Amino acid sequence: MLFKEQNRKPIKMNKSKLLFLLVIIFTIGDFNSQTKNQSHKKNQKPNVILIMADDMGIGDLASLNNGLNNTPSLNRLKNESLFFKNAYSSSTVCAPARAALLTGMYPHRTGVVSLNSEKFPKLTRIKKQIPTLANAFKQNGYTTGLIGKWHSGVGEDYHPLKRGFDIFEGFVQAKQIPTYFDYTLESNGSVVHQTNKYLTRDLSERAINFIQKNKEHPFFLHLAHYAPHRPIGAPEAYVEKYKQKGFDTETATVYAMIEIIDETVGELLLELKRLHLEENTIVIFTSDNGPDPMVQKRFNLNLKGSKYTVYEGGIQVPFMMKWKNHLAPKETDKIITFIDVLPTLVNMCDLKFSTPFGLDGSSFLNQKLNLNSTKKHKEFYWQWNRYLPNYEFNAAVQLDEWKLVRPFTTKEIPKPNTALPAVLYHLKTDPKEQFNVAEKYPKKVKKLTKLLDRWTQKIEKDRIHLKD
Repeated sequence: MLFKEQNRKPIKMNKSKLLFLLVIIFTIGDFNSQTKNQSHKKNQKPNVILIMADDMGIGDLASLNNGLNNTPSLNRLKNESLFFKNAYSSSTVCAPARAALLTGMYPHRTGVVSLNSEKFPKLTRIKKQIPTLANAFKQNGYTTGLIGKWHSGVGEDYHPLKRGFDIFEGFVQAKQIPTYFDYTLESNGSVVHQTNKYLTRDLSERAINFIQKNKEHPFFLHLAHYAPHRPIGAPEAYVEKYKQKGFDTETATVYAMIEIIDETVGELLLELKRLHLEENTIVIFTSDNGPDPMVQKRFNLNLKGSKYTVYEGGIQVPFMMKWKNHLAPKETDKIITFIDVLPTLVNMCDLKFSTPFGLDGSSFLNQKLNLNSTKKHKEFYWQWNRYLPNYEFNAAVQLDEWKLVRPFTTKEIPKPNTALPAVLYHLKTDPKEQFNVAEKYPKKVKKLTKLLDRWTQKIEKDRIHLKD
């Protein structure tokens, strides 16, 4: 049928109706765009954000210390996460702990056994041929970034940009951070000296900027905070708040530093939500080891020991993992250590990854993202002393609820013939390691001693023979 031009009646529309119609059109367009973007993100591999504090104990979470300090964002993240009540670092100090986290191997096998990278550079670097977590993600098409502390190797061949990271904005050595208000960072080849920012906030801003720039494709971000590591420092208003609550200056400062970490974690999580990345991003929060004894002692669930020691207070750490609508939030008693993180993320993200050196850890989640009921290792091991390893000092093995400890004696290089007799703890009935039951259970001592000896011989052989 044909219509004549003169029979067509003009459509009359006032300005308000026209404006309403335009709003509807643009809203539908924006909704379709968001739906398309979210559909694309659901089909791509998940992003991973691994946030690590430094020298923060499990007792520094306000939800676990009856509100001594203020950590609302971490409390909320804990409630939205799979929270491990028995999570352990794989070392008592930062460099070996980070090596284990990044490789899935006991730190001795990676070559990282000491602490001071200036005095002992060859003993504080991950051997070149060992692949890192960043290598695993990069080989699978991820953009990889490290914001903050490295402490896994000094020298060109051991720099983060040579160890799998595409982006590095942070520091390789502690001497770059004389204070939290006056510090020097590397930023992809450039050197940035800051005197008008607070380090923790600066690192968090850089992390959020990394997320914004890489939101359209898979990324792995390791945000390695320095706080609350020495030299402790925080804005006076935060410190004063805790001093008013009756805390000494050092404890008030540490709690202030942790509160600022908490605020920045909250800001990062809000940015993920704003960018519609929550459902496609795995978020982990942890710490490298227990509280530093060189700072005023504070509450840490009344656990024995601190940083440097293989007692529970030195190696038990907060560990929470969130993946919205994929990983069911709950608390679990399952024991995990840092060597389990790499194989778990490889499994969760379906990465193609192999290493000729083998992994000491195993995934704590199965393909359906439920807790694995089986593990290839039932025992867990720790050992640390300054300089070359002396396995008669500060070593431990845990099997089920039993833990054998070769006692800590010094955070300096141990002197020969000063080792103390091994002690035995039954962690199920004595989680604070108050009662030595070695004389009561000599067979347990013998069995665990044999396991510990076998492990130390194996990893020392690997440490020596795996050339760098």
